[in-house]
Formats: sequence, structure tokens, C-alpha cells
Amino acid sequence: MMPVSGGKRVRSLWLAYRLRWKRRRFLFRIWRKRKQISVKVDRTGGIGKTAILAFVTVRNEVERLPYFLAHYRKLGVDHFLFVDNGSDDGTAAYLADQPDVSVWTTAHSYRLARFGMDWLGWLLWRYGSGHWCLTVDADELLVYPECETRDLKVLTTWLDEQGCPSFGAIMLDLYPKGALEDVKYEPGDDPRDVLAWFDADNYRHRWHHYYGNLWIQGGVRERVFFAQDPGRAPTLNKTPLVKWHWRYAYVSSTHQALPTRLHDVFDLEAGTKASGVLLHTKFLPMIGSKTKEEMVRRQHFENSSLYTAYHQKLSQNPVLWHQGSCRYQSTEQLVKLGLMSKGGWV
Repeated sequence: MMPVSGGKRVRSLWLAYRLRWKRRRFLFRIWRKRKQISVKVDRTGGIGKTAILAFVTVRNEVERLPYFLAHYRKLGVDHFLFVDNGSDDGTAAYLADQPDVSVWTTAHSYRLARFGMDWLGWLLWRYGSGHWCLTVDADELLVYPECETRDLKVLTTWLDEQGCPSFGAIMLDLYPKGALEDVKYEPGDDPRDVLAWFDADNYRHRWHHYYGNLWIQGGVRERVFFAQDPGRAPTLNKTPLVKWHWRYAYVSSTHQALPTRLHDVFDLEAGTKASGVLLHTKFLPMIGSKTKEEMVRRQHFENSSLYTAYHQKLSQNPVLWHQGSCRYQSTEQLVKLGLMSKGGWV
């Protein structure tokens, strides 16, 4: 091993010091923002010691939720903790009727709450410590090698045995063959029946110089919307599953976490670390109405003006499919394509 130079060691110690203070500032911010959310239905008293928990912020997602909940219940999630951000389509009422769901509500700014992470950060701090916690969006479905027969309880037991406090996943955009709004979707349907295609091989990665995690970009959104400026393409690496401790904090969605060892979850070249995929179902046919709303609300990006052209294209009912598109078949297919890894898991 090459020795670490004095200058690099000093920089490393200084960076570690800065990141520790950054994490503390996030925790203080989370504690302050806790008053922005109000409980609607609290069933957390039924959370068992070994329960696997899911944390989600939603707005107007009543059409996605039946399949979303069914998917994660089948995977082994025991309890869901939702923050509803001002839905007017019945989302909060639907969730309140679910026996394994607790619901908080807020009308505050999603963007100014770090895109909901301040709210979820408080719930993770309050209820997640000591539990395996899954933090996802309503349009994200986690899959991983052998998930058809091995649920999250088996996976997290294995992760505990390996001394791994977290599990990574690449976000994979799914889309239909025709125009986005020309397909049909009914609540409860499997989104993969409608969004059956994805980009298989146009991905790249590099190390984030500050947080030290693998930064992955590419895929269909870069190909269609950011081809002229790929640096602005969405970040695809996430760490959605963590054995939580109250001292932990997410930085930007689940793309980065502190302490930084939590997002040391990918080894794309050697494939020594098990990882999964978050199937991203953003492009269901309701995307048009959601996009038009977002162009008014401007809540989903730090600098919304940079994404005006992106939203305008989405509102025009585009076709994302091309001759190089790959049809989704199975998790084994994703392993063979190198989009997720079995590692030592199977």
C-alpha cells in the first residue's frame, strides 16, 4: 500500500472534521424542522423490536400506493411511516386507512425541507434507531438479487452477519414503448406491465470528491433530456436501506449519507459488494399532469430554473423508447447487465 503523504493526511483529517460538523448541523436542522409535521394517524406503538421500517414523503400519489404498499409488504416491510405534503387527491385518507401505516401531514415547502429529508430525518431519528430502515420515494420499487424468494428479513440478517450497515441501489428509469401518456394504468397494477423498457448500458460513474461515494449518472433521462449537458443529469446512486442510528443523517435524498461509511456500498468493477436496483416508475401516464403542476410549484429541484426545458419536454408527451432500449425481464437480467451485484449474498 502506498504511504499517505503528510499533506493528504492533513486534508483527510480536516475533511473528516468538516463532515462531522456537517452531520451535526443536519441533526440540529432536523430537530428544528420536526414542528413542521403534524401527526394524523400514529400506529408506531405496534412497531416490534426487529421490525423493518419504510419512510416515505408523498404528494398526490394515491394511484401508485396500492402496488407500492403491496410490493414492500411482500418484501417484508413491517411498518410504513409517511409524510403527506399537502395532497388533494385522497392520498392522506387512503394511507390513514392502512393498518400498518402511520401518517404525518405538512403544508410546508418540500424544497426548503431538503426535499422532505428534514421531515423524514426526524421520523428516522425518533423511530428508526436500531431498525433496518428503507427510505424511498413512492415511485421507487427496490429489487435485489433473489428478492423473489429471499425477503428483506433474510437480506438484513445477512448484512448484519457481514457487518454491513447499509445497502446500495442504482435508480433505473422504466418507460413504455410509446408516448408516455398514451398507455393505460390502473391503481394496483404492476407498473412493470406498463413501463416495460429501460436503458441498459449508457451509464458512467466517478468518485465524489467531497463525500467519497460513487456518483452514477446516465440512463434515459440523460439520453433524452440532458444530452447537451450531461453533468446536469440526475444522480442515480442511492443508499436506501440502512441499519439506522439516531446520529446518522441523509444529505441529499438518499444519494449521500453521513457518516460516509454508510454509502460505501458499490463495487461495480469487481462485483464484491451486493447491491440492488430501484425501479423508477416516474413515467406512468400521470406524468403529464404532475409535470405541469411541478412547473408551477417548483419544489423538486434546488435550482428549478435549470430544469425548465426538462419539464417542458415532459409535458409534451414524449417517446423515450429507442432501438437500443431493453425490455425488463428479471433481477437475474439486471445482474447479468451489471446494474446490480450478487456479491457474497448468493
